[in-house]
Formats: sequence, C-alpha cells, structure tokens
Amino acid sequence: MSQSASADPRSRFAADSHEDIDRLCIDTIRTLAIDAVQKAQSGHAGTPMGIAPVAYTLWQEFLRYDPADPLWANRDRFVLSAGHACMLLYALLHLAEVRRVDGQSVADRPAVSLDDIKNFRQLDSVTPGHPEYGHTTGVEATTGPLGQGCGNAVGMAIASRFLGAHYNRPRFTLFDYDVYTICSDGDLMEGVASEAASLAGHLGLGNLCWIYDSNTVTIEGHTRLTFSEDVESRFKGYRWNVLRVRDANDTAAFAEALKIFRRVKDRPTLIIVNSIIGYGAPHKQNTAAAHSEPLGEEEARLTKRFYGWPEDAQFLVPDGVYNQFRQNIGRRGRALRDDWEELFAAYRREFPQAAREIEQLLSGALPEHWDARLPAFPADDKGIATRDASGKVLNAIAEHVPWLIGGAGDLAPSTKTNFTFDGAGQLEPNQPGGRDMHFGIREHAMGAVVNGLVLSNLRAFGATFLTFSDYMRPPIRLAALMKLPVFHVFTHDSIGLGEDGPTHQPIEQLVALRAIPNLIVLRPADANEVREAYRVIFGLTDEPACLVLSRQKLPVFDRTRHAPAAGLARGAYVMADNADGTPQVILIASGSEVQLCIAARERLAQKDIAARVVSMPSWELFERQDEYYRNDVLPPHIEARVAVEMGSVIGWDRYAGCHGAIIGMHSFGASAPIKDLLQKFGFVADKVVAAAESQIAKRSTSRTSRQ
Repeated sequence: MSQSASADPRSRFAADSHEDIDRLCIDTIRTLAIDAVQKAQSGHAGTPMGIAPVAYTLWQEFLRYDPADPLWANRDRFVLSAGHACMLLYALLHLAEVRRVDGQSVADRPAVSLDDIKNFRQLDSVTPGHPEYGHTTGVEATTGPLGQGCGNAVGMAIASRFLGAHYNRPRFTLFDYDVYTICSDGDLMEGVASEAASLAGHLGLGNLCWIYDSNTVTIEGHTRLTFSEDVESRFKGYRWNVLRVRDANDTAAFAEALKIFRRVKDRPTLIIVNSIIGYGAPHKQNTAAAHSEPLGEEEARLTKRFYGWPEDAQFLVPDGVYNQFRQNIGRRGRALRDDWEELFAAYRREFPQAAREIEQLLSGALPEHWDARLPAFPADDKGIATRDASGKVLNAIAEHVPWLIGGAGDLAPSTKTNFTFDGAGQLEPNQPGGRDMHFGIREHAMGAVVNGLVLSNLRAFGATFLTFSDYMRPPIRLAALMKLPVFHVFTHDSIGLGEDGPTHQPIEQLVALRAIPNLIVLRPADANEVREAYRVIFGLTDEPACLVLSRQKLPVFDRTRHAPAAGLARGAYVMADNADGTPQVILIASGSEVQLCIAARERLAQKDIAARVVSMPSWELFERQDEYYRNDVLPPHIEARVAVEMGSVIGWDRYAGCHGAIIGMHSFGASAPIKDLLQKFGFVADKVVAAAESQIAKRSTSRTSRQ
C-alpha cells in the first residue's frame, strides 16, 4: 500500500497501480460519507474523511472477518466507539459486501446497500445516525454515547481470552480473536473510557487495540479549549503499549503499528493517529464546521476536486473498488473462516462435549437442567436477606452454566455475588478463564464491559449497591436498546440498609430503572421469590434485567399458607386473600415491604376487615399479562388500595388508583439503625393498617353520599 494514501490531489480518475486502487477505495469511503451526510442534511462526514485510510488498511490487510459470514465465532471485532462517524462503518460494510443476517441465518443480500447509504438517517433505514447493534448487520455494538464502545471492546477482549482458556486445546485454537476500536478525542475525555482502559491494562489484554483518531476538533472547537493532557503518558501509566502514527494518510506506518500490536501479547495497545478532520475540504478541514454538519454543495465539489473525483458525481463507486475488497478482506476472510470450520469439525469429533457447549453458548441456549438444583428455602420468620439468597441461587446456576461470568464493583462480599464452588476461579491477568471477576470501583465501566461480554455470547452480570446504579445508567440503557440478556445484581435496596445513611440509601433509583424501556426490574419479597426471579432472568433472550435485593433479613414466607413464589413470573400475584376472594382493601408492595402488608392483613383480620395482599416484584412483567389476569389480581371495582414501597412514590398511582394511599419516600433517608429509620419514615404495619382503614372509610362515605 502507498506511503501516502491521498497526500496530494490527483489530476486523473484512474487506477493503474496498486497505489491507485488503494487511493480510489479510500476516497470512495470519503465521498460516500460526504454524499450521505449532504443528502440527509445531517450527520458527520469529517471523521470518515480523515480516518478513512486507517480503517481501510485495518480491514483490507489485518481484520480477520468474513463478509460472507458476519456471525463467524472467531472473527475479529471492530467497534466504532466514535459512533458519530458511522458513515465510515456503513461505507466499509457496503464496499466489503457484508451479507445481512436475519435472526441466526445469513441472507443472500447486502447488510448495507447503496440505497441504504442514500437513505442515511432516514426513518426505518439500516443506516441510522449512530450504529445500532441488531439493526444493522456488522455493527458489533450500539455506540452512541462516547466512551461506551471502549468499554464494550474491553468486555469483548476479556471474552475472547475466556473462551480460549475454556475451550482451546493443544492443536485446536478455536478462540483467539482480536478486538479493534476506533475512538475519538471525545471518547478519551469520557470517564468510562478511562475506567475501561485502567481495567484492560490491569488484565494485560494483549488482544485489544484502540485506535485513537486524534483530530483535535470537537463540536465547540479545537480541543485546546478543554483537553491538554498527555494521552500517551496516561496510557503508559495504565500499562498499555502506546504507538504513534503521525499522519493518518501514511498507511504503511499504520500497518507497521498493527504488526507491532500483534506481537505484543502482555498488554493492550493504543495507536495514536494524527488525522485532519474533514480532510480535503479546503475551507472546513481542521475546523468545528467539519464535525457535525454537511459540507455544503460547493465545499463538497471542491473537496472532490482535491481528491481528483468527478465533482458532480453522487454516491459513486468506481470500477475496481468492489473487486479490491473481494480480493483482500473477502478472500482472506473466507479462507480463515473455512480453516476454522474445518478445525471445529475435527474438534467436534475429538471433544464432543466441549463442542456441544460451544454450540449452545453461540446459539444463546442454556444447558439442559441448568436449574435442576436451585435451592428451595423453608419457611423462616427470622428469615434471610434476599442478597444472601441470591448468592446461593447464583452459585447453583453458575455450576451448571459454564459460560456464566460476572462480578462486582469491589463489593462482592456485600452483594454476595462471588462464586464459591470448586473450580470457579478468579479472573486475573494470568487466569483469563476465571469465572469470578473483580471490576474494581469502576461501576460505569463495569456496565459497559458486561455488555461487551454478552455481545460475545457469554451470560454475564455486574453487581453493586442500588444507589450506584446511577453510575451505570448509560450502559444499562444501551443494553436495553441492544436487547441484550445482561443482568445486574443491585443490593442495599432501600433505607433498610441503615447506618450508611442517605448517600447510600436509594430513593429514586427504582423508578429511574423502571423508566427504561425493555428493562425488567425485579424486587423479590423473600428468598423463594429470589429463586423464581433467577428463573425469569435466565429465560430472557432479548432483554436485560436488574435484580434488586435487601441487605436486611426478610422472613421466608410459609408457602403452604401463602401463594407459591412462582407467581413472580407474572410480575404480580395474589399472595394472601380471604377465603371467598372478596377483599375490602388491597395491599400492594414489592420487596421487603410485602412483610408489612402481610402483618397488616393479620391485624385487619382481627378487626373483621378482609384484606388482599399482592406481591408486585415487577411492574414490567405484570403489564405484559392479559387484561383478565391483571383485573383478577387488582379488581377494578375494589378501589380501596394501599401501595407500600421504600422508594419514590412516582408511578404507584397506576396500581393504587387516583385516590389510593401510597406509603413511600418523599425525602432522602437518614443515618440510623434500621428500626429507627422504619419508624421515622412510617414503614410499620400500624401505618399500613391505618391507611387501609382510611381507604375503606372513604369508600364507605362516598357510597353513603351517593345514596
């Protein structure tokens, strides 16, 4: 490839040599980006114009990827963390003729057609304004907010080494894929990227390469406004191998940097590439105007003139460009995949059990009888914290799902998420096959890394205190957007955690999580509901879940007196009722507050007041039930209702009714022993009883006045 892929304008439009065809391909990427953004009157062409030579070199010479099979398990992963530059990726997918995936099948049609590029950023197009996993084949992760793709890539690199440690055998290297990420100045400013880089350096991820497009321009202007640190020194401090390419157009220098990356096995690599945003645009290159707006018709023509391109051509792919991609990434990728398929066929004959496991995990299935040994918890008034019950259930599952991996943000002793069974192992720099991860105090990166693990076909989770879910909201939201079966274990779920006080006592976090579309939030009332929550979680294939658990002990309900905990799967169920099923008042709660409703029901019964108790661990699951079931649990004609939850009251009026009582939190908590806190904020059975009696009295008064 040429020493300078497009250093000077060309006076002719031809491809008479290898250097010419490489330049032609690079400028095709650039002009497709220019034309797509110009037609949409929206988007970002500047970064594709600057970094196109780098991406082209990576794909054509190094990336182990078969465009004919984007699902190939040992493909290298290419993550565009600088998601605003998505036209770079769409152009590559189109020119490499990547095939579209429908479900688990590869179709005989393009992932991104030329018409799709012409419909950039239009409704229902497969070329949205930022890359979306599952929407556009070839997009390995949804990377809208900057820094998220960096964290995803760390998860993918961990997964590659994990799979290799578990399934590679002498003479059978099935998993050794590398992970490449193009990141921007903005990515490296975001804290999540710093957290992820720190973890990657600690783990010595030699299969991870971040390509830093240092074009020194953001929306507000030159990065000197905000970003003056020495990135090279920072990453060396993270224990990364750091390389520099002084000019993005110097494809030979970049290729040499990639060769060095492949030789360095004990640490991740950062390649700092100096580029010019909007390269070739005579009035807008190296300015904020090239960052997030069309060039304009006249500037686009002048830029094409600089490239030696027909100035009025639109969406032009010259002769020879498709063939150049076929002869490089196409032919190389197909040969690599064929070799892998042949290797896996031999592996299947020699290691049939391991091969079956690989096929199961790649398909998203679970082993047979994965839940055969889930613990059942006997009735116990003294009870067990739901976090402790979770630890027992999680370990029982992990023993039977070998590709379940996860850990906590330095809180495993508190979240009870450490694996304790023989052979689990700690995932450490020299033990890539460990099941028990240590994310350190890096909650934001933990969420992004877990997404990357699940994008790599593992089942994975992170864990921390519920109040710290605020640090993780962006990756949780992206997991929901990507429809990933990620799950997170959040403990210390209320003011019930006690003395740590209001900084650690969650108030608004439950309603914030419930507000995220496509996310299942589960707050079980006792140990057996925890067990059933895990059945729900592992049955999910295209939704993330958050399991919300108590620090304090909760009674284990006697299920011979109360409804089976399996009702959790429907989101809400009648846990206790009077014999004829005609209550005067309905008491509704989640989690630890269910016990208050049970206690209140017993006191109301002593006053000849019939109360129904509804355990509602998941709003989302309940809303999916048919109207008949929902009305059976919460009969519309019974308007006397009390909802109880130690969190924000927002949303509970949906179930309590417009005139129902809601006992919740209207302020932050306080630092004190739990008994004092519950009394201070009104989470006692007496208050539930009083609210129930008030509800009945109001309905009685209302009926009398109407008569």
